[in-house]
Amino acid sequence: VLQSSNSLKASYEDWLLTYGLSVSPFHLRWQTALFNRQFYNWGRWKPKFLYLWFSVGMVFGIVAMFGSVILLGKTLLQTLTQMLTEAPKAQNDRMLQVVVSVPSSGLCLRTIAANFGAELFVFVPLVFLLCFVLLSCPHQQVPGVNLPISQLTYFFSAILISGVIHEVGHGVAAIREQVRFNGFGIFIFIVYPGAFVDLFTTHLQLISPVQQLRIFCAGVWHNFVLGVASFMVLFLLPAILFPFYYTGVGALVTEVAEDSPANGPRGLFVGDLVTNLQDCPVYNVEDWNSCLGDISEKSQVGYCVSAATLQQLSFPARVYRRLDGTVECCSNNSLTDICFSYSNKLDSHLYACLPARKVIEASKVCRTNMDCHKDFVPSFCVTPSLENQTRLIRVKHPPHIDMLYVGHPMHLQYTVSLSSFVPRQNFLSIDLPVVIETFCKYLISLSGALAVINAVPCFALDGQWILNSFLEATLSSLIVEKQNRELVGFLILLAGSALLAANVALGLWMVTAR
Repeated sequence: VLQSSNSLKASYEDWLLTYGLSVSPFHLRWQTALFNRQFYNWGRWKPKFLYLWFSVGMVFGIVAMFGSVILLGKTLLQTLTQMLTEAPKAQNDRMLQVVVSVPSSGLCLRTIAANFGAELFVFVPLVFLLCFVLLSCPHQQVPGVNLPISQLTYFFSAILISGVIHEVGHGVAAIREQVRFNGFGIFIFIVYPGAFVDLFTTHLQLISPVQQLRIFCAGVWHNFVLGVASFMVLFLLPAILFPFYYTGVGALVTEVAEDSPANGPRGLFVGDLVTNLQDCPVYNVEDWNSCLGDISEKSQVGYCVSAATLQQLSFPARVYRRLDGTVECCSNNSLTDICFSYSNKLDSHLYACLPARKVIEASKVCRTNMDCHKDFVPSFCVTPSLENQTRLIRVKHPPHIDMLYVGHPMHLQYTVSLSSFVPRQNFLSIDLPVVIETFCKYLISLSGALAVINAVPCFALDGQWILNSFLEATLSSLIVEKQNRELVGFLILLAGSALLAANVALGLWMVTAR
């Protein structure tokens, strides 16, 4: 039985080796030489162009190494400031933010670590590192902060593509510098996908520090280029999709959550085109978010009602104060009536229970009675008397009847999904532009995270090898002893690692504390 078990184990290991598979707890890795020819073709294509390309990448990588330290330093100061103030700024104001896709850990980085046997693997100590995301789109969903299950495909796909592009940069640059390329692979750690390249370490150690810099900076450079390319696609998307979709006419509803206050017979439906929120015009999704933000920050607007109409619609009601100090005057348990406040020359605190739709329809918005004076018709500016933070919002989505929403504006923002792209033909999908937009935003965020964090002079990140090669290229004449140069590099790496660890620890504390 023991011999049979050993034979089965050997057969299993041979099968894994044949297909380039490696299995260990929480870690599955696949390595292959199938793409070697393609990598060599890329590495030998237009040598002068590639020399210029990776030389620019080398300069970018060095600048990014110093820039990442500055960014992490500013982020750390911002985090400490938020911790010490009673009313901290919103997290969207921070330059960088910790992102976790599960409560305890996260991953979005791949880096270079030397295997002193015969290989150069791209690996990250996953237990320690968590990724940061550049928050260029504060109103969008951020992985780990408010990432729904429906967005996991974007998240993991963007991680994998960013990692692959990162490693392609290292691999092609290595071939360009005459370093032997052994293979390319993909791995999964727990649930996180990633990529790596296998280079011949001896060749890498024999080339000059400048050549090493071109290789080590190539991954960061390619992630930056991927982020810029994704941003360009996002910026030019209206022009790219112009033959099929038009923009600038409103925000198209693509989804209404089942528990959304906007869900109902008089609510919003998929395919509706929102053109106005109160008197705020909506031409795209950005306008929708901006209008809701303004409505939330400003006081409730009123509506112009003539004195005759006010007398006709109102009926006697008992006035009482709610617990938050606001006034209620509708006691008939009606879902259509709302308490309105107004003032006249004799009394500045008058209240009337009025049918909301009859008051609001065909009425212009106002702030004071002066806004309603027209054609010498006595009119009043009546304002809904609602609980604090609650707003009455008139949503125009022609040709349907206006939706009257009562609640917190942010609930409307988070439970209704919209698109700025309206199909020119009925058979075109309303979701396609949203998919492209969302995926581009994830690529920008996660590829940007790889570019910034991998450039940090920290142990086990690209920044470690960039720093070592940079010191060899610049300090060899000033500090003759290599041992002393290595000591300088070690101290810088220690400081960079501490800076990154402090950002991760405090950032996680800020996320979990809220």
